[in-house]
Amino acid sequence: MTRHRVIALLNEPQSPFELACVAEVFGTERPGLTPHYAFSVCARRPGPLRTTVGPALLVESGLDALRQADTVVVPGWHPVGGEVPAEVLDALRAAHARGARLVSICTGAFVLAGAGLLDGRSATTHWGRTAQLAAAYPRVTVDADVLYVDHGDVATSAGSGAGIDLCLHLVRADHGAAYAARIARSMVLPPHREGSQLQYAARADDSRARVDASLAPLLEWAVARLGTPLTVEALAARAGVSARTLTRRFLEQLGTSPGQWLLAQRLDAARGLLERTDLPVEAVATRVGLSSAVNLRRRFRTAHGVTPGAYRRTFGGP
Repeated sequence: MTRHRVIALLNEPQSPFELACVAEVFGTERPGLTPHYAFSVCARRPGPLRTTVGPALLVESGLDALRQADTVVVPGWHPVGGEVPAEVLDALRAAHARGARLVSICTGAFVLAGAGLLDGRSATTHWGRTAQLAAAYPRVTVDADVLYVDHGDVATSAGSGAGIDLCLHLVRADHGAAYAARIARSMVLPPHREGSQLQYAARADDSRARVDASLAPLLEWAVARLGTPLTVEALAARAGVSARTLTRRFLEQLGTSPGQWLLAQRLDAARGLLERTDLPVEAVATRVGLSSAVNLRRRFRTAHGVTPGAYRRTFGGP
């Protein structure tokens, strides 16, 4: 079996963590799991390559290696927004032109944008760099409120941790939910993480938008009780504030309303049950607090474009 060739393009000083995110998903062979990927690295110039933590990496391949890649990953880039050598940009354009998938982790989006591969498209990067990316590349639609954006041939992720989310998503797209879930399980990670960057972004210009420590326990309390008839009023009472105050806190800190947040959590829980269990749709609906199979089907189709049954057939495990 020919493996899908994933090559990470490094640049000094390279972030070891961002590289490790890619290597752990695509480059680690796991007992009992058929390997589908062949992982390697390259750089503009082969040889020792400085990292952000001191010890150097020995990179044996140059840009010619990209000619053999099925997927090219740029796992961050330092200095952020700095000039990228023309030969690097040319190599990325050539790889894309012949059909390779181009992927960036965190600030690697600046390199794909510099190559013109994000023009006229949506993309993301670390929340602290989204404004810089938008200013530098006005033809790119920068979405600061997502963990990753995947166009099929080009994909970008938010901050470093979101790079793992994107890599697992790509595995899921390539080989299905069950295969991706086994990789995620070995990494002790969820196979799919909902949410956006807003919950992590501290807005220095507005102190009210900083995450209030009193909200986190409420969210944990609610997630543990999704099967109960939670309402905005019940959440407000639990938090000891008015419904209006709670709504304002949700909008400031999470970028959504309590009702929409609750619905998203219930739908996410439903997806997990559909993927991992053979519970009837009615039972799934009851467990996640959506009351009936009819309600779950309606909400699920609106959110995901398919019925719960169709989703299970596509993504359900063995």
